[in-house]
Amino acid sequence: MKLKVCGMRDAENIKALVELKPDFIGFIFYDKSPRFVGNTLDAELIQSIPREIRKVGVFVNATVDYILQNVKKYGLNYVQLHGNETPDFCKNLRMKGINIIKAFRLDESFIFSQLNNYKPHVDFFLFDAKGDGYGGNGIAFDWSILKKYDNQKPYFLAGGISLGNLDELASITPKPYSLDVNSKFEIEPGVKDIEKVAELITKLKERKSVQV
Repeated sequence: MKLKVCGMRDAENIKALVELKPDFIGFIFYDKSPRFVGNTLDAELIQSIPREIRKVGVFVNATVDYILQNVKKYGLNYVQLHGNETPDFCKNLRMKGINIIKAFRLDESFIFSQLNNYKPHVDFFLFDAKGDGYGGNGIAFDWSILKKYDNQKPYFLAGGISLGNLDELASITPKPYSLDVNSKFEIEPGVKDIEKVAELITKLKERKSVQV
């Protein structure tokens, strides 16, 4: 199981996280988020992140031009669409050579068949809890809902993941491709507790060795 650490923006915090070598690092380009990168994100630093760590830009109902501008500026490997983007929007972006993670906020009423129109145009799905904001709410949804998912596209699991509920991940079917952590590993919005992230990575590695 891979790991994405999202909501980064502080240069020293990013450098410390890079040392831990997560699989994905996420940066939020949504101005209503408390983790919005604004004008403070160091483009040179982001461009210098080792290639094995994939860089993800998170956008909410943004224009294609705004997305492409930031993909180029920061050398983003993936664009995560966390708003109400349509399949046609994803198709248009994909045709411009952009790798896409399409996020959906789940609760008991979620209709999984709506994903079918997105499948040809995205690389991954991301399933998050349905909260007041577009992600980063620190709450988990009922993971048993995922049994309804056909798993034709690998998915990221987000929403309230913490060191305290890792054991519950074992019961999830189908298994997520990657975990996506954010608020439960923060000192403050946009600044991660590096020791807690390191502990998470250690626990995930231990879990993997047991499974092997």
